[in-house]
Amino acid sequence: MTIPEISAEDLATRLETGAQVIDVREPDEWDEAHLAGSYLIPLGQVVDRIDEIATGPSVYVICRSGVRSANACEYLRVQGIDAVNVTGGILAWLDAELPVECGPQ
Repeated sequence: MTIPEISAEDLATRLETGAQVIDVREPDEWDEAHLAGSYLIPLGQVVDRIDEIATGPSVYVICRSGVRSANACEYLRVQGIDAVNVTGGILAWLDAELPVECGPQ
């Protein structure tokens, strides 16, 4: 299955229009840095919490480097959700010097 991807820079533009971002990292990773408005659902909880994910327009999924988010995207797409992987994850976001928030959800 081919998973669609989006760059950090392109996602930053989409966030201005209210795009939904799911962060599948662990809470301690989230606390260090996360995208404003993103929603934390650790990868191990995606199956149990799928009802919390909107089925409307694309859902953007992010992790540290893009591996866990790709796994989440594959599952979500099988479930009929238009999930898009953020290439390079939060590391690419930080490399692009895009804004983040810190602290618990």
